[in-house]
Amino acid sequence: MAAAAKKQKEYTPRLETYYQDVIRPELTKKFGYKNELQLPRLEKIVLNMGVGDAVTDRKHIENAIADLTVIAGQKAVPTYAKKSIATFKVRDGMALGCKVTLRRERMYEFMDRLIHIALPRVRDFRGLSTRSFDGKGNFALGIKEHTIFQEVNLDKVTGQRGLDVIICTTASTDEEARALLDGFEMPFPKTTG
Repeated sequence: MAAAAKKQKEYTPRLETYYQDVIRPELTKKFGYKNELQLPRLEKIVLNMGVGDAVTDRKHIENAIADLTVIAGQKAVPTYAKKSIATFKVRDGMALGCKVTLRRERMYEFMDRLIHIALPRVRDFRGLSTRSFDGKGNFALGIKEHTIFQEVNLDKVTGQRGLDVIICTTASTDEEARALLDGFEMPFPKTTG
C-alpha cells in the first residue's frame, strides 16, 4: 500500500517543478516575502461550459460533458438552472451547462497544455487581457472554440462551444497574481517601460 502511494507521488508535472525551482525565488526577490506561506501559488482551475442549446435537446449537454471531460482529463459534472425562466423555456433544475474543478497535478498539466498548445492555436491571437483579474488575485479568460484543445476529436464535434477558464490563486492582489502568471509564461501583452 505504501509502495503504491510512493510510486504515485514520483511523478511531478513540469510546471509544478518550474514553479518550485524558478518562480518562487523570483517572486520572493520581487515582493520581499518573509514567510514561505506568503508566496502566491495556483490553487485551482475551474472550467465551465454553458450549453444554451440544452433547452431543446438533451444530447447537447451530454456532448458538452464528454468534450469537457476529455479536455480536463477529469469527469465533468452538469450544472443546473436555479429558477425557471419562461421566456427562455428554462425550468428549475434543468441541466444548462457543465463544469470541472482541477487541482494539484491535473491543474498544472492543464495549465501547461493551455499555455503552450491550446492558446497558440487560437486564430488571430494577440495575447490575453490584463483587465480580466478580479481584484483578489484570480484570472478569468473565455475561449470561443473548445476545439483548440488537441484532445477533442474533431470528427465527433457536433458544434462549436465556448469555454470559461478561471485560474484561482492564493495571491492577495492582482499585481502578485500577474507576476505569478507571468512566471508561468502566460501570454500577456508586454508592457513597455
